[in-house]
Amino acid sequence: MSKLSSIRHDKTQIDLVRMRQYRLGRVREQLKKLGYGGIVIFDPVNLRYATGSRNMQVFMLRNPARYVFIPTEGPVTLFDFPNCEHLSEGIETIDEVREAITLSYVASGNHLYDNAKQWAKEMADLMKQHAGDNKKLAIDYVPSVGAIELAKEGIDVVDGQEPIEHARSIKSKQEIEAMKISVRTAEEGMIRMQQALEPGITENELWSYLHQTNIAQGGDYVETRLLNSGNRTNPWFQECSDKVINDGELVAFDTDMNGPFGYFTDISRTFYCGDGEPTDEQKRLYQTAYEQIQSNIELLKPGMSFREYAEKSWQIPDEFFPNRYFTVAHGTGLSGEYPYIVYAQDFEEKGYDGIIQPNMVLSVESYIGSPGGKEGVKLEEQLLVTEDGVENFSDFPFEPKLLK
Repeated sequence: MSKLSSIRHDKTQIDLVRMRQYRLGRVREQLKKLGYGGIVIFDPVNLRYATGSRNMQVFMLRNPARYVFIPTEGPVTLFDFPNCEHLSEGIETIDEVREAITLSYVASGNHLYDNAKQWAKEMADLMKQHAGDNKKLAIDYVPSVGAIELAKEGIDVVDGQEPIEHARSIKSKQEIEAMKISVRTAEEGMIRMQQALEPGITENELWSYLHQTNIAQGGDYVETRLLNSGNRTNPWFQECSDKVINDGELVAFDTDMNGPFGYFTDISRTFYCGDGEPTDEQKRLYQTAYEQIQSNIELLKPGMSFREYAEKSWQIPDEFFPNRYFTVAHGTGLSGEYPYIVYAQDFEEKGYDGIIQPNMVLSVESYIGSPGGKEGVKLEEQLLVTEDGVENFSDFPFEPKLLK
């Protein structure tokens, strides 16, 4: 059986009802803990987490045309794009579907403020009906006109990202299995990339193999365009281009892939292009990055604080520190998420503390490249925190040429 056939078979093993109910329960648990009466969710990734419902997810990232009201206790009301009510039929986490009021100038024109008043009144009415005297309404994000009108309705708007991020950080058994399917899909795409990597192919052409594999398996999209080659590997965060990949160059990429069930695969590799022998400098960079992630994987255990993990993590040499990746490790779920664990040197300015817990999924990062250097190396692994250590979701091999 091929890997893709195995992936298709495995999908049927996911209990979607149980997964949806767990995630909605996690959101309500956090709302109750914080003393909030309810939450309005616009972010389509957060909305999918809380309800299991999706619709034009990338479109909704820039158009506030779909949102959900979740009271801490009571029925869930989804507000969907016009004529899309049927998309949520059979989803037990949604009790009612109404037509959304789109809070954008493009959709509303000179009716924007009138629409915002109508929207705010509807949210205030739902809060009064299901939260009583509790006026604290969490919102992950809302157009400014909506926030203005909610204040006029006497609603105390609080940040909704905090409860959502903490809810998302602890994965259920069903979520973990779904994440493994997403990782296997990404690995199949990476195998195809590796097979297609020959001098003369462009970065964009090579990158397309991951996208095609993901879409064929019911995945959603790739969040970034982080694949580059040769001198474009340093500094990091240069986007994929029409550059032709040459013999003897390094090719670095980060999957950043929203795969099947919407779950994020966030692993990185650096390939060597061609049949020749890598240079000593290419091997040095690669082996340094490899040492960093292996050391930090070995260190990772439940019960550690974020600060402790940052302070005990592998010490990046001064030569590479200016070009360091912005986190040592970060959470992964339906996207990159809480927590971000930064370098010890950055902790006072950018860090925050917390506890690494079982059933968190963390991606351990490394980017190694000197300022002004010819090339750089990006490596990353995605790990489930268990009761006594970690489980690596991926068994995709590293480059033997670059490790010897």
